[in-house]
Amino acid sequence: MLNQLQLNLEMMLEKTKACKKGDCKKNADLFFDALPSIYNDLLLDIDAFVDGDPAAHSAFEVVRAYPGFYALFIHRVAHQLHKLKIPLIPRILAEHAHSQSGVDIHPGATIDHGTGVVIGETTIIGDHVKIYQGVTLGAISIDKKMAGTKRHPTVENNVVIYSGATILGGETVIGEGCVIGGNVWLTKSVPAGT
Repeated sequence: MLNQLQLNLEMMLEKTKACKKGDCKKNADLFFDALPSIYNDLLLDIDAFVDGDPAAHSAFEVVRAYPGFYALFIHRVAHQLHKLKIPLIPRILAEHAHSQSGVDIHPGATIDHGTGVVIGETTIIGDHVKIYQGVTLGAISIDKKMAGTKRHPTVENNVVIYSGATILGGETVIGEGCVIGGNVWLTKSVPAGT
């Protein structure tokens, strides 16, 4: 069954011209090689939801009923394809997850753990970060010349960002252990522990 799925991915990559001739098999192989790691990350995501949300009664509930988990699941798949430099497909997956969950995560974003959240492409999010609904981690300005540069903030480990916060800019770093209040607007770094 897995071999058939791998062949299907290879054929889809060829038909959509998502890779050069011969590279499609290699990319499909690399994607499937990454699945155990993606699965392990998803198990950690489930644990984080169950441990961090008093309303979560079981892993089954998180998998079946949490739009934030659905968005993370799709993001992890899209992110792996993005890392393989597969065009378009990761964005299609991200937009599907956005339409289903309200969580908008660019496939290029490096994240650990999001409802109504926007996470820009070059955002980096550390471990054990809690992000509540309506948070934006975005760029200060949008200019095509900025493509390929760090435009979005970095959020270090053990940070809590409450509802409605907007954190902008590629040089903005939210230090480890910070608690960011709701509805704040930040364009400057916040030192660790504040």
